[in-house]
Amino acid sequence: MSYLSLFTFFMLVLITGDNRVQRFVGWEGVGLCSYLLINFWFTRIQANKAAIKAMLVNRVGDFGLALGRVVVYREFHARDYATVFARAPRAQGSRRGFRGRERDRLTVRGRLRVVGAVGKSAQLGLHTWLPDAMEGPTPVSALIHAATMVTAGIFLRARCSPRLEYAPRVRERICVRGACTAFFAGTVGRVQHDLKRVIAYSTCSQLGYMRFACGLSAYDVGVFHLANHARFKALLFLGAGSVIHARGDDQDRRRMGGLVRILPRTYARMRVGSRALRGFPFRTGFYSKDVILEVAYGSYHTAGHRAYLRGSRAAFCTAFYSTRLRYVTFLGEPRGYRKVYEHAHDAPRRMARPLRRRGRGSIAGGWRGKDRRIGRGTPYWGQALYTHWTHEARRAAEGRPSGVKLFPVGRARRGRRSARGRYEGVPRRLYEGKRGPRRGRYRFRSKKWFFDKVYTEWRVQGARHHGYHTTYKGRDRGVRERRGPRGRTQTRYGRAKARSRWQSGNLHQYLRGRRGARGRRRRRRGRDRPRAEGARRGRRRRRVR
Repeated sequence: MSYLSLFTFFMLVLITGDNRVQRFVGWEGVGLCSYLLINFWFTRIQANKAAIKAMLVNRVGDFGLALGRVVVYREFHARDYATVFARAPRAQGSRRGFRGRERDRLTVRGRLRVVGAVGKSAQLGLHTWLPDAMEGPTPVSALIHAATMVTAGIFLRARCSPRLEYAPRVRERICVRGACTAFFAGTVGRVQHDLKRVIAYSTCSQLGYMRFACGLSAYDVGVFHLANHARFKALLFLGAGSVIHARGDDQDRRRMGGLVRILPRTYARMRVGSRALRGFPFRTGFYSKDVILEVAYGSYHTAGHRAYLRGSRAAFCTAFYSTRLRYVTFLGEPRGYRKVYEHAHDAPRRMARPLRRRGRGSIAGGWRGKDRRIGRGTPYWGQALYTHWTHEARRAAEGRPSGVKLFPVGRARRGRRSARGRYEGVPRRLYEGKRGPRRGRYRFRSKKWFFDKVYTEWRVQGARHHGYHTTYKGRDRGVRERRGPRGRTQTRYGRAKARSRWQSGNLHQYLRGRRGARGRRRRRRGRDRPRAEGARRGRRRRRVR
């Protein structure tokens, strides 16, 4: 509980800060608390590995964010947001040397901030830590990995909107990466068997939607989807925790099925959450996710249209794995052990109370806040979000034909039908992808597009080899130990030990040592005489010249 309180403190520091120093303190603090909470079950090896992985992957993004903070201070000599945002229009088009080339100032700073947001929000490239972070307790996943910490990158994009509006290349890159993340996470979530990992990849996909909404200058829609996503994703995580608790900490869905008769209340809440997730009409997700796709189609550049297509494909994948989660986990015939089903029970009152609250928010949260937060001319956001008048795509999106607006809904409906036809009452369909003609595609998706394999074999193994053979054996155990205190101590100890051998008290040893010293001096003089004569001849020749 103390870790959760500490995390809440750092999250408040992050979102209430009016300068970059306070923001960076909160940013690093939530990363530290995430490490501590993922590693809560510290006796589990997988929890240790997941915590270390999350910390190291986020270090990459945090380095980019820290470097961007330094660059901003060098340019503006200010740390508070108001001063930097006021000077952003004047910096548009100005160039400065960076890494040996002349680059646009706002583009450089925006890309460095993008690196920080990519790591914290688990976007494509630095996403590998989020699925492994499910080793932590389920309430931690509901709080941190659905509603708060992973959305810090989206908050950063919206908070820095007055500067992003003057960096079009950065916004285009944000849009492309967000759309690719949404599609990638959707395809991987279709073939996962771990209950919490499916929801984790769903989180990664929804973060991609929020990200390319910010890339399209629809910051209010992105933040609105952030709030809606927090409701139904927390409901799904807490419902998954109820299922895991009922089954004795078993998360593999291949050993589930038929739980609707044992966990009826949990099933009802999970159904509400899955409908909101896939954008079922008049549920919470429908009022934000479909608006994002409409804005993407209404934008006047290629990146927005491609984001619309990838987002529609991701909507198909979202409906597929959310329906698959419901059918494989709750419906069908039981596939687990009899003793587990005999001891299974529905959530008690203390566990069911937050499920009820999140269920209400997943049903009514979208239509209640739509007009107030993303309606035309609403003063809800005030000066917190800024959109340049030339980047307003909402007007064009509202005038598009109905077929464009209903296309993502049709894709989601098709994904639901596909999952229902494949997994309804047919347990053996769980394994058909491994044996069918598309087993190569199934393997590619189940291996998460081989991102973990590439990182492990190309990056991690190379870093380990360099760290052991070069840094550890060559530098730490080699040069530094020989020239450091330990090397000097050993050298002096060896010399003192060699000298102590002559302190024996025997006269013949002293005479032998004296004769040996005389012989060495004579031989040394004999070698030095030719060198001295050669030097004298050389000096004579120079004088003659």
